[in-house]
Amino acid sequence: MKLGAYPAFTATAFQARLAYRNQVWSSVFGELVATFAFIAVWTAAFADRGSVDGVSLPEMVTYVLIAGPLLQWNTTPFIREVGDAIRTGNVTAYLLKPLHYPGLLLFNQLGNNAFEQVTITLPVAIVVALSVGLLPPASFAHGALFLAYWAVSWSMLFLIATVVSLLAFWVLTAFALDWFLRGIMAVASGAIMPFWFMPAPLATILGNLPFAWVSYYPSAVYLGKLDIPAAFLHLALGLAWLAALGGFLAWLWSRASRRLVVQGG
Repeated sequence: MKLGAYPAFTATAFQARLAYRNQVWSSVFGELVATFAFIAVWTAAFADRGSVDGVSLPEMVTYVLIAGPLLQWNTTPFIREVGDAIRTGNVTAYLLKPLHYPGLLLFNQLGNNAFEQVTITLPVAIVVALSVGLLPPASFAHGALFLAYWAVSWSMLFLIATVVSLLAFWVLTAFALDWFLRGIMAVASGAIMPFWFMPAPLATILGNLPFAWVSYYPSAVYLGKLDIPAAFLHLALGLAWLAALGGFLAWLWSRASRRLVVQGG
């Protein structure tokens, strides 16, 4: 299939989500509750103190929104959908079509994520900005670099989630894989706690793993916690991780497609 045909999957995924737009209200409410819960925790931690380790409360509020709703999309439906396709054998249908299954997943998820950004993340950001306040980028350069980091973040999480979901070819269940990834991402991405509040040895280790480019580094760049040279350096490292994960995904899919095991269906 020509590359130009893949964007149709993005449009289809977006339109499919529109059919369930009534679920948006519950999703927005749930995201608001989670976001304000984190804000409340950090507000209590900063009580009577202007800053902690050089970080102010407004910076942490902004970090919570960026590292959470903006950058972290829900991988659970994605992993379980792929896992179900593998478990039932429906994934074999894609081998009969002139398309690349990981490529289909990529463009399909772009549509899903675009819908969530517009209908869930944007309203949450507006509510947080009006009620608590959000900081602008540290500078124009940091803001421009953040956009590049945002693309790296999304691609990194997609590659990680796809690699994990394809492991269902061997373990034949997506439930455990989903919990495994969520547990790792909660800590290793910096979504819950920034690395600057962690012990230095742990922060160093986590800062060199690909998960850090999902939440921590984009948020740190936006807030100016990395100077411009360091931001460019870590952007290059993030691109290197993307290339490595992309190569590993291609190898994993080639192995998986050769040993399809159909159970049921």
